[in-house]
Amino acid sequence: MKLSEYFENTPGRGIMATADADGHVGIAVYARPHFIDEETVAFIMADKLMHKNLQSNPQAAYLFMEDKERYVGKRLYLTKIKEEKDKALIDQIRRKDKCPVYRVYKDSLRYLVYFHIDKVLPLIGEKK
Repeated sequence: MKLSEYFENTPGRGIMATADADGHVGIAVYARPHFIDEETVAFIMADKLMHKNLQSNPQAAYLFMEDKERYVGKRLYLTKIKEEKDKALIDQIRRKDKCPVYRVYKDSLRYLVYFHIDKVLPLIGEKK
């Protein structure tokens, strides 16, 4: 199964982690990635700590845990490629029906941040 299909069809929760240039770490709940292709994903990010950290350190990690009783999921290791503030594009790709914070934050500053997928590992253990 392609990684994009996995994320499109698998229910679960995501966590994004970033660190600033000094190594101070931030972590936050994030929706599933938007796949541009099998090597590139994008996340809609608020003008908050995760986005701020990426301005000085392009590395990020995304952990996805499936909605199961056992620990199953994926870990994505990412490098920021670019970002944009195109509100129309962000509104177009946003999963409005699945995003509980959409109504609260829909008018705030958002960024569409693109990442290269450097490595994919299972949630538990290392196979690569």
